[in-house]
Amino acid sequence: MTANEYDYVEDAELEEIKRRKLLELQRRLIEEERRRRALEEAEARKQAFLRRILTPEARQRLANVKLVKPELASLVENQLIALAQSGRLPIPVTDDLLRRILAELDSQTRRETKIRIREKGW
Repeated sequence: MTANEYDYVEDAELEEIKRRKLLELQRRLIEEERRRRALEEAEARKQAFLRRILTPEARQRLANVKLVKPELASLVENQLIALAQSGRLPIPVTDDLLRRILAELDSQTRRETKIRIREKGW
């Protein structure tokens, strides 16, 4: 094989590798976009359901909680949906009831922080 032929084979292999990498990247981007859309659609359905079961005041309170403690708000949203779907929740959920639910869940999920100060013995 001559040097020219060898260079041509190397170039062809390199181009094939580049082509495969590009296809893989495109496939990943498409899959990522598909996942993002699915998450957005699920979140939109969740918010629509919450709009149906919460009073405006309760929705506002939940939005405020989401700003401060997003993980607690997400937990509460999921609990409210599960309870409403199983028929164990009075609808509409008022602000007062939501406050009680938030207080209960917050007390269950709150971690107690203890700080101990020990003096060094010199």
